[in-house]
Amino acid sequence: MRDARSPRGAPLLHVWRHPRPVAAAGRCIGRTDLPVDPRKSKRLAHRIRHHARRHQLPREVHTSALRRGADVGRWLARWGWVHHIDVALAEIDFGQWDGQGWDAIGEPAVSAWCSDLANHRGHGGESVSMLFERCADWLARTPRSTGCCVVGHAGWINAARRLLRGSGPPVSASDWPSAPGYGERLDLG
Repeated sequence: MRDARSPRGAPLLHVWRHPRPVAAAGRCIGRTDLPVDPRKSKRLAHRIRHHARRHQLPREVHTSALRRGADVGRWLARWGWVHHIDVALAEIDFGQWDGQGWDAIGEPAVSAWCSDLANHRGHGGESVSMLFERCADWLARTPRSTGCCVVGHAGWINAARRLLRGSGPPVSASDWPSAPGYGERLDLG
C-alpha cells in the first residue's frame, strides 16, 4: 500500500471503481442507474474504511448519485462518514445509447464514436471532451490537501487519470486506457 501522498509529495486522490452492477453485461450503462448487490457495496465500503484508517485520511467519501457508487457512500455514512454526492462525478451521459445493448446500438454508430472519441455526440449525450471538462472542474474545486476518497465510474476515473497526468481528451479510442476493474483502487496525484 502506498502513502497518502504521491512520490512528488502531492496529495493523492484515492479512487475506487464502484462494484459490478446487476445486469450490465453487454450494455451501455453510462447514466443508467443499475443496482449493485448490497453485499458488494458493503464489502467495498469496508475496504475504503480500512484504507482511510491505515493512511489517516478524512472520513469523507465523494460519489455520484448513481446507486452503483452512492450505495457504497451510504454504507460509509452509516458508520459516521460524511458522504458527498456530486453530479460532476457521474459517468458519461450516453444519451440515446444509455441502457441499450451494444449490439442494438450497432457497429457503424460505435465506430463513428471511436474514430472521433473526443468530440462525437451522435448519441445525443455528452462528448468525452465534455466529460473531461466536468472532471477538471471537480478536480479544481475539491480540496485534496489531506487526501480524498472517491467511488467513481470507469469513464470519470479514466478522465481524472489522464488530466492528473497532464493529458487531455483522447483523439481516438486506441488512446483511451482500459477500465479499472470493479472495486479496484487507483491512487492518482
